[in-house]
Amino acid sequence: MNIVSFVSKDMLTDIYDVVIVGAGPIGLATAIGLRQRGIANILVIDQTRAFRQVGQVLDLLPNGLKSLRYLDSHAYEAVKNAAFGLFNSQPSTPAQNTPKPSPKWVYKNFQGETIREISLSFDDWFQEYGEGRVSIAWYNLQTALRQQLPPDIVKINHRCINVVDEPDNNCVRIDCVSDTTVEANPYAHWENSKPENLDKTSEESFTNKSFRARLVVAADGINSTIRRVLYQNSPYTDFAKPEYSGYAAISCREIANIPAEVEAEIETKFLQKSPVTTICQYESSRNESGEMQSTRMMLFRSRATGQFGYLVHSALPLAVLENQSGNSLKELALQVFENAGFPDVLKQLVCLSPPENIEHRPYYIHRAMIADAESTPIQPTWSFDRVVLVGDAAHGMPPFMAQGANQGLEDALAVVTLIAKIAKENNWHNKQVITAAFQKYEQLRRPLMAYVQKATLNPPYTSSEDWQEYSQHLYGRNFEQA
Repeated sequence: MNIVSFVSKDMLTDIYDVVIVGAGPIGLATAIGLRQRGIANILVIDQTRAFRQVGQVLDLLPNGLKSLRYLDSHAYEAVKNAAFGLFNSQPSTPAQNTPKPSPKWVYKNFQGETIREISLSFDDWFQEYGEGRVSIAWYNLQTALRQQLPPDIVKINHRCINVVDEPDNNCVRIDCVSDTTVEANPYAHWENSKPENLDKTSEESFTNKSFRARLVVAADGINSTIRRVLYQNSPYTDFAKPEYSGYAAISCREIANIPAEVEAEIETKFLQKSPVTTICQYESSRNESGEMQSTRMMLFRSRATGQFGYLVHSALPLAVLENQSGNSLKELALQVFENAGFPDVLKQLVCLSPPENIEHRPYYIHRAMIADAESTPIQPTWSFDRVVLVGDAAHGMPPFMAQGANQGLEDALAVVTLIAKIAKENNWHNKQVITAAFQKYEQLRRPLMAYVQKATLNPPYTSSEDWQEYSQHLYGRNFEQA
């Protein structure tokens, strides 16, 4: 983004050691980790005008929780405490002699036969991988982490629009605007479909602000402004914006007034008191690149209302989803079910969906590795000089394997560890050391991210051996050694 700088010298603030762009869970975890290592001269900025209850429920799995525990043990405990009460069971204590039955996430085929059961118990995962798992709402995770930081470190209503290297000052300048406009984010799968109802102001009323930092950590999400700025006029221009993954979701939050016989069949055949069930073809068809083509339905019953809801994942052309809503989305979901051979009772459930409760979300991705026409891997860089991308800004992907937040926390741990070394050796002005540190971050993280993205687009549903290999590879790693 080439813009004429609107910054005058008297508007520039002191130079921070690190400015983190993005006050989502990954940006906040990065800030917490830096402070825990004695780097207090930091700032977190975010474009939101208020912390609102946006976002979906996500799973923090052993690799994410291990990363968070290494970042800061207090933050780890705060997040665990904030999570219990959704699908989670409290970790057992020595005083509890009789463990309660563990809730399961069940995978079933179209005949209602169980393909796989995944425990939702913290203890079961802890025994297997040395760390548990929890489900938590995105907003609750953000809040638990934000409460670990002094309030003055996090500045909202600062939308980053440009980053400029200032080699003479051994820093980067981050240009921001503050205003009352709200832009919908078409790439974020968790964002509300409708932005806040706020009055727009004219450009003349914008407040301009700039910050300087020795290092900038871009945790500003899959629609990252900093990624677009860094990739312009570079070999990676084509990868500045997210790529449609080829997959989308059609969902319905709640369905009331279901005939008793339909409800009984769904409950008996598919849910059977499980809080969530994924229904999929046992043998998944693959496209030429090996990616999954099957349609999957995540079926659940609301604990608050007792009503059914669902989330359908399917490979759909982006053009098919444009301008679809309500009844047209229902017809699209029914067509998808018909093509995939879903049972009639699930088609009936879709037919009963209130149009006002039906939504769709295309899923986007930043691929860690890209093969060009000659099949030569392209690896879009995650850093430029003093700026480094983390989380979805580096490698956003669909949520099928629940690794978005978990891999972002792994990024945060890697970057925090490397920045702490820079600080310890007082290499803030040594650009060669900084470049080497961020290259090491990529060398450490990129191969795993390529593996995770491949598994996300080609989930190992059908083979127990593949599932076990994936789980051990991802959750059983020695984090201390890493």
